[in-house]
Amino acid sequence: MDILPLPARIGKYELEEFLGGGMSHVYRARDTLIGGTVALKILGDAANKDPEARARFLREARMARNVAHENIIAIYDFGEEQGRPYMVMEFLRGQSLRTAIEQGRTGDLPQRLRIAIQIARAMECIHAQGIIHRDIKPDNIHINPEGKVKLMDFGIAKTEDLSITRAGFTLGTPHYMAPEQVMGQKLTPSVDVYAFGILLFELLTGVKPVKGDTVERIFFEILRKPLDLSPMRMLGLPAPLCDLVTRCTAKSPADRPASFAAVREELERILERVEHPSRASVVTGALSRLACLASEARRGAAGLGRRAAAKLAAVPQRIRWMAVAGLFAVALIVVAVSVWPSHPKVAPQAKALPPVISTPTGEMVLVPAGEFLFGPDKQKVSAPAFYIDRTEVSYRAYAQFCRATGVQLPSGYSEARLNYPVADISFEEARKFAAWAKKRLPTPQEWEKAARGADGRLYPWGDQPDPERANVSDNRSLMVHAAMPVDSFKSGASPFGALNMTGNVAEMVDAGVTPTPEAVARFAKLLEPPPGPEEPWCATRGGAWTSKLAEVVLHQWTPAPARWRDPTVGFRCVRSAE
Repeated sequence: MDILPLPARIGKYELEEFLGGGMSHVYRARDTLIGGTVALKILGDAANKDPEARARFLREARMARNVAHENIIAIYDFGEEQGRPYMVMEFLRGQSLRTAIEQGRTGDLPQRLRIAIQIARAMECIHAQGIIHRDIKPDNIHINPEGKVKLMDFGIAKTEDLSITRAGFTLGTPHYMAPEQVMGQKLTPSVDVYAFGILLFELLTGVKPVKGDTVERIFFEILRKPLDLSPMRMLGLPAPLCDLVTRCTAKSPADRPASFAAVREELERILERVEHPSRASVVTGALSRLACLASEARRGAAGLGRRAAAKLAAVPQRIRWMAVAGLFAVALIVVAVSVWPSHPKVAPQAKALPPVISTPTGEMVLVPAGEFLFGPDKQKVSAPAFYIDRTEVSYRAYAQFCRATGVQLPSGYSEARLNYPVADISFEEARKFAAWAKKRLPTPQEWEKAARGADGRLYPWGDQPDPERANVSDNRSLMVHAAMPVDSFKSGASPFGALNMTGNVAEMVDAGVTPTPEAVARFAKLLEPPPGPEEPWCATRGGAWTSKLAEVVLHQWTPAPARWRDPTVGFRCVRSAE
C-alpha cells in the first residue's frame, strides 16, 4: 500500500500522523529508542519504480546529510523499508514561506530582510559544498513562529560535477528558473542567485514578478522581458534593495552577484541602514561640520581662526578619523566656500518611512506623499503620506476591540470566520473601533489613492477589467459567491499592496454626503424609522461580492445612512505617517 495505514512502524520509528506529500510521503513520527519527534519522508511506490526519481531521492538524502547549518533542515537517519528508501529529518513547526507570504505573515521590512539574510546564509553554505540547489522558491523555505528559516528539499539539487538529466531537459519550478536553466544549458551556482532574486522580490512585495498562464508564456518572460520593479518602487523600498534584485535577476550569469556571500553582505548593509538610518549620515554630518569650521578659519581673522581651531579640536577623535575617508569631499566643499562665502543651511534629511508596519490589529502599508489623480474627471490632488490597513478589518481584529471595550460581538461573528471581513456594523461603530486601534477611517481621497495609485486607474491592478482578480459576482472562477478571507485575491492588490479594495465587502469612508432622492427612497423601505436627507449619511467604496466588476470602478461611491448595517459592508483604517 502506498500511503501507510496508521499506526505503522518503519525501523525504530513509529508513524503517528500523515503530513502530506506528492512523489514522497511525509509523516510525523516518534523515535522509539531515544524518544523525540521527527519527520520521516519515504518515497512513494510509483516514484520508487522510476529510476530517475529514485536516484533524485537518494541524492537528496546524501547531499542534505552532508550539509550542516542552522538554516538547513537536519537529516538524522536513512534507510529502506520493503525496498522503499526513507530519510528521517528534524520535525519543523511553523509554515512554508509561501504560506507566510500569502497570509501576510512575513512582518515588516526589517523582518523580511532577516528572512532573506538567513536564506542567503543557507545558500552560501551549500554552494561552499559544491552543491547547486536548482529549486529555490518560497515553498522550499520553512519559517517557524520565531522567524527562524530552514532551507528544505534537495530533491533536484546536484553537485557541480554531476549531470543526471539529459541534455535540454530542465528541472525546477518555472517562475524561478534562470534563462540558462530554461535553455537547458550547463548550470552554475548562479542559477540559485537568480531564483533567490525572484524569491526576494516576492518576499518584499507579496506578488510574483514573473507571470504567465502557461509554461511557454512564463519562459518567454524569463528569456525576453526585463523584470518590472514598479511594485517595489510603489512600496517605497530602498533603492539599494531594488538594485540588488535587478542584479540577482540579470539575464546573463556574468551580471549577477558572484556569490551568496556578496548577496548576504549587501542585505546586511541594507538592514543596518533600514534599522539605523541616522548612522548612515554620521560621516556626512561630520564632513559638513568640519567643512564649516574650515570655512570659518579661512576668513582670516585670527580670533575667528583660533575659535574655529578650538571647535575643531572639540570634535571627537572617532568622528575625525571617520571623516578622513571623506577628505577629498571636504576639499571640494572648502573650495566652494571660498567662492561662495555665505553659510548655506543644511536641510534636515527626512526620515525614511518603512513600507510596512505591524499593528496589533494587522499590517498597514505605506502610501507615500505626492500627487495623484482623483475622481472620475481625474483631478490632480496632493496628499501627505499615510498608512492604510493591508486588508479589511477582520472579525479577529474586531473581536479584540469587543473584548477590550465590552462592545457586543457583531451578528456574523464565529470562530470559523475570524479571518473574514467584519460586516453588519454601523458607521459610528467603525469609527469607535478605529479610535480604539489608534487609527481612523480613511477620507475619500486617502481611500482612492490607496486603491488607484497615482495614475488614476479604474481597478487596483490597472484599467483592464478582470473579474477573476476580485471577489465580485461575475467572477466565474468562484463556486460560491460570498465574503472571502481578508487576505484573498492577492493578484488584485493595489499598487501599494492593499488587498480587496475592489469587491469582497464595500468599505466605509469618513465623509458626510448628501444623498440623492433615489437613495432616500430606497433606504426608506429598509430602515425604521425611515431616514431623511437631514440625518448623517456616509459613503461606501469599492463594492462587494454582490456587485459586478463594472459597477465598482474605484472612483464610484454609494451613499448610506450612518446608522445602516449591512452584511456586505465593512471597513479598513488609516493612520497618518508623519
